[in-house]
Amino acid sequence: MTGKVRQPTRLLRKVGGADLTAVPEVRHALRELLGAWGDSGSGAVAELLTSELVTNALVHTDHGAVVTATVDPEQLRVEVRDFEPGLTAPPVPPADDGTHGRGLFLVRELADSWGVEERPTGKVVWFELNGGAA
Repeated sequence: MTGKVRQPTRLLRKVGGADLTAVPEVRHALRELLGAWGDSGSGAVAELLTSELVTNALVHTDHGAVVTATVDPEQLRVEVRDFEPGLTAPPVPPADDGTHGRGLFLVRELADSWGVEERPTGKVVWFELNGGAA
């Protein structure tokens, strides 16, 4: 065997309801997980999108969230699970609304793929970025 196959690496964090101090903590943990993964902008995009999803979960739900990030040489997948039932279509932010309400819009525009999945006790909002080894 000529090269060592790198196994996926995972981050798992529980964040409390309305605890917005968790957002920079999760971002920092993600930065450490990613290290030199992807091209120079991939890590910054991953941090931005993760921050948006975690903030949404903490602002719009009452029971906290669980953040899971899985990275391998080709791809990063981040999932933010909340415990509020029901799926709603993401709103399109008004053009004059500053930066409020743009989280899912950013995810839609910057992620290689994303989605929302209903679970028995809530939902998972996820995104994937294709990175390739740096």
